[in-house]
This record gives sequence, C-alpha cells and structure tokens, in this order.
Amino acid sequence: MGLEQRFFAWRVGAFFGALCLVYGVSVPYLPVYLDASGLTALEIGVISSAPLFLRLFLTPGFAIYADQNACHRGMIIALTCTAAGAIALLAGARGFWPLLICVAAFQVAVQSVMPLVEAIALAGVKRAGHDYGRMRLCGSVTFIVATIVGAWVVEGQGAASVVALLAAATLATLVASFALPTPQATESRTPVRKLEFKSAYELAASRPILMFLLAAGAAQSAHAVFYAFGVLHWRSNGVPAAWIGTLWSIGVIAEIILFWYSAAVLRHVRAVDLIAIGAAASVVRWTAMAFDPPLALLIPLQILHGLTYGASHLGAMHFIKDRVPEGQAGTAQALYSTVTAGVGMGLALLLAGFAYQRLGGLSYLTMAVLALPALAAALVLRREQLATVGTN
Repeated sequence: MGLEQRFFAWRVGAFFGALCLVYGVSVPYLPVYLDASGLTALEIGVISSAPLFLRLFLTPGFAIYADQNACHRGMIIALTCTAAGAIALLAGARGFWPLLICVAAFQVAVQSVMPLVEAIALAGVKRAGHDYGRMRLCGSVTFIVATIVGAWVVEGQGAASVVALLAAATLATLVASFALPTPQATESRTPVRKLEFKSAYELAASRPILMFLLAAGAAQSAHAVFYAFGVLHWRSNGVPAAWIGTLWSIGVIAEIILFWYSAAVLRHVRAVDLIAIGAAASVVRWTAMAFDPPLALLIPLQILHGLTYGASHLGAMHFIKDRVPEGQAGTAQALYSTVTAGVGMGLALLLAGFAYQRLGGLSYLTMAVLALPALAAALVLRREQLATVGTN
C-alpha cells in the first residue's frame, strides 16, 4: 500500500471532522442567528430552504464536472473558498434579502462539498477496503464539539457569535481541504466513461435509484422541523443551554456508535434494511416529539438519531457503493445529496416554517407523516432486492 493510501483514511477523516464543525454550528444555531436578526418563523423557513432548491441546479453540475475531470479535491477547495467569502459578507448583512443571499451562497457551497468528499471516501472503500463508517465518525465527533461549544458561546456572547463560529469552522475546513488525497490516490487506473447530463438523468430515472431516492430523501427530510426549530422550541420551553448542547450530543453519540461498528452491522443487515429502520424510527421519534416530552424522555428520543439519521445515511452510502459504478459515484452522491439535503429538505423546511408558526411543537407530526412514504419505499425496494436474489 502506497503512502497516499496509507494515510488516506486519516486525511479524509480529518476533512469530515473539519466540515462537520461547520454543520455543528450552522444546523442548530444559524436559525438562532436569523431569529435574533428579527426574522419571522416563515422567513427563517424560506431562508433555510432556498439554498436547498438552488442545489437542485448547482450541486449535480459540480459533481458531474468533478467526475469528468477527476478533480474532486480541487472542486472542494473552490467551494470552501466560496463559503468563506459568503460568511465574511454575512457578518454585515441586514434584512431579509441580504441575509437570504449570504446564507444561500454559504449553504450551497458547504452542502455541495459533502457529496464530493463522500465520493472520495467510497473510492477508498472500494480500492483499499477502508472503513467508511470510521472515517465518517470523525465528523460526528466534531459535530458534538461544535454543538456543545456553540451552546456555551451563543448563550454567553449572544446570537451574533454564530457568524464568528462559522468563520472559524469554515477556515478549518479550507485548511483540511488541501490535505485531501490527490486525484491519483482515488481515480481509476482504467479509463472512466465521461459523464454527461444525459447519463446522470438515465441514472436518476432507473426504478431502483428512484425508489432509493424517495426512501432516503423522505427519511432525511423528516428532520426539517428539528433542524430549523428544535433549538428555538427547546429554548421557548425553558430547556437550559447546557442541556440543549448535551441533547444534540447524545444524538450524535448514538450515530458515532453505529458508524464505529458499521462494518460488523453491514455483515448482517442490508443497506436498504438500514434505510427502512431509520424511517420506522423517524415515525416514532417525531410523533413523540410533537407532545413536548419532558427531559427524561428527550434523552432516549435523541438516541434515536442514531437510527433516523445514522442508519438511513449509512444505508444510503453503501447502497450507492454497491449499486452504482465508480465512474458515476460523484454524480450518484450528488443526486442523493440534492434530493435529501436539497429539494426534499427544501420542501420540508418550507412546510416546517409554515407549520411551526401555526402549530408550534405539534408541527413535528408533519415530519412523522413524511417518514411514512420513506418507510414504504424502503420496504418495496427491499422486497424487489429479495426477489432478485431469489431468482439468481
């Protein structure tokens, strides 16, 4: 094993860690910053969802270009620089439209990075047997750090500190991007068929991929109320800041445990089964969250994050690895990311903003309903896979 491959997992894991510092601040605390800027719940929902619709047009293009030119690392560096510039502008933005533009530019950039680094990671899984789950858990660990530190800083210094935290996390991600494996460490030794938008459409239009995108997309989109208003709702219910950070951390710790043992889990559980388990857990979790459970019940409900997010995401990554040719890996990752963290989450966030403004905590029920088609699609896909195995 060459030097590049020997340190492959460490470099990719370090980048996941830096990138999830950004996510650990932006997911729970960017809505707090927008709320402190005087925006309504509906406006927060619009600003949170707008970048996800933009990704429908932009993220697949970034990934197709990276697949065509084996330049995933270079594209990641360019997008991270864009995110850093957007954060610099966000510090001086005031009012709905300036905030919308800055947040959209920032979120499109940092969210488009994830499918590209996922493609690099899965190339290492295929070529050298690296453990995806253990690379990815580096990000889960730093997400915990960001949420805990973020809770303390935001509580002590005010909502304006969110921008400074995002700037520091984005800078760390930019530094880590230069340490990612070079194209020679991940690209194939054999020629890869050049991708066009037509081939990306054909990939997305195949029945198994459509069912997969529905299952994984709806399962992940069902987190919309929690991501956009979870912290605000806990604060309105008097949950202390220290416990808010702790509750987020409990969910991610459950995710870390699953990722750490992912190789063993996948020897016994199919990828599509993990997606189905995540969707079923979502129905339970969001139904219970709708009735403002006490702190003692919030803890086990947060542990379910290991399934609602962790199991469905892990299943999605290995479904792509098993079912999609390596030359289309970046494109498949972008399709998955665009549906789950793009159009699906965008629509769910619009629904979340509308529902939360009128229903408060009961808006979680809309997320439980959204998880039902995810479960149905995963079960259909599972049945078709079992039928295919049975005929071989």
